[in-house]
Order: sequence, then C-alpha cells, then structure tokens
Amino acid sequence: MTENNSLYSEPEAPKKAEPKQASLPKVDEPNVLNRLKEVIQKKVERPVVRLEVPERPGVSLRISPNITQNQLRNWRKNSGEDTKAGMDSIKFSCYVIGSTTVGVCIDDEEVFDENGYSLNFASSHILEMTEASRPIPEAVRAFFGVDPHLEAAALAILDASGYSDTIDTTDPTRESSTN
Repeated sequence: MTENNSLYSEPEAPKKAEPKQASLPKVDEPNVLNRLKEVIQKKVERPVVRLEVPERPGVSLRISPNITQNQLRNWRKNSGEDTKAGMDSIKFSCYVIGSTTVGVCIDDEEVFDENGYSLNFASSHILEMTEASRPIPEAVRAFFGVDPHLEAAALAILDASGYSDTIDTTDPTRESSTN
C-alpha cells in the first residue's frame, strides 16, 4: 500500500467535453417557440362595435373597426387629400363610416333585408330611405343628418380601430417598486 504524503496532489486530466444533445420536445409537448408560433398564426381582428347615431333615437350602426393603412390612404385620396383644395373632412368621415358599417340596428335589434342580409350604406333599402344615389358620401351624410356628428363618428371608429391607442413599454433593467 502506498501512502500519499505529498502536500497536494496532481489534478486529474480534464475530461474531454462532450457536446450536449439538444433535447427536442415531443411533438405534443408545448414549448415557448410553439406557443409563440400558435399566437402569431392567429388572425388579429378587432370585434364589431356599436355606434349610436345621435339625431336618430334608437338607431345604431354595427361597425367593423378593422381598418388597414391602405384603406385610410385610399379614403384620404378619394377625399381630395392631394388636391389644391385639400382634403374634405366630411367626405373622409363618410368614407370611414360607410366603409366600416356592417349592420344597422333599431332599438337594439339588427335590421335585415328580405333575403336575410345585414343592411349597410350600399343596400338598396338605405339608398331608398335616404333618397341618395350613392352610398358614400350621400347616403351616409343623409343618414346622420348633422355634419359635425359625421366627424365625431369617424373619430370614434378610428379610435375603436386602434389608431389612437398608446402602447406601453417596459424596461427590463428596472425593478418594480412594490413596497
């Protein structure tokens, strides 16, 4: 038997590092990447909102506030944005309202035509009621009856679509101050 009387011993030679095998999750096992993929692949759409028509008691519009930047650009252009006279805000408001309306309600009940379709400003019934030949701007303007309400309604629709939303940021380097 040999006794080791040295003050310190030689370290063993380091073992060769073997590459780690990435443990891939099982197919049914959700991981962070799969959850992100699932969330990103879902269609993002804002829900339909109701908009009261101020001078028409009991009348409201069902509005789809899903507005793209391309739609806004076209509505501005059609309202004269690039002309010498400038953009007509009432016409622009009519485009916003008329293009986003997906239904008309009276006393909280949606109105349908004889074929079961929801009414909008291009519906023959609305054109007839408003005595208009064009849905935008004529039918929308006649339906509301008061020009300032057109602008207020368009702003409300743009708000509902998210164009006035503020998005909060967080600083991961700062600790929360919960005392």
